[in-house]
Amino acid sequence: QVQLVESGGGLVQAGGSLRLSCAASGRTFSNHAMGWFRQAPGKEREVVADISWSGSSTYYADFVKGRFTISRDNAKNTVYLQMNGLRPEDTAVYSCAAARRPYGSRVDGENNYWGQGTQVTVSS
Repeated sequence: QVQLVESGGGLVQAGGSLRLSCAASGRTFSNHAMGWFRQAPGKEREVVADISWSGSSTYYADFVKGRFTISRDNAKNTVYLQMNGLRPEDTAVYSCAAARRPYGSRVDGENNYWGQGTQVTVSS
């Protein structure tokens, strides 16, 4: 059974930092793109960042460029999201995703394995 378990969310003041982790189990995702999405109340889910299966290419949404960094450790079957310079508008549930198709450079919009999500709240 595939499981993606996020950790590292919490409450932080504006300008602060958090590091999210997503540990996968049930299969290896070393050959699969992985990424992070977020969903704020009343809004649609949106991609935040993703990383290719090899780690050689990354994608960042414009609203996090220069503030967030995605990385992966295939030996640990884990993907990370370092979030610096957090803003109140970053408040959302952050979910980890792993592409079902191997050897891709991006996660899909829907056809992924999904974690349950972790709450990130940024106070002003």
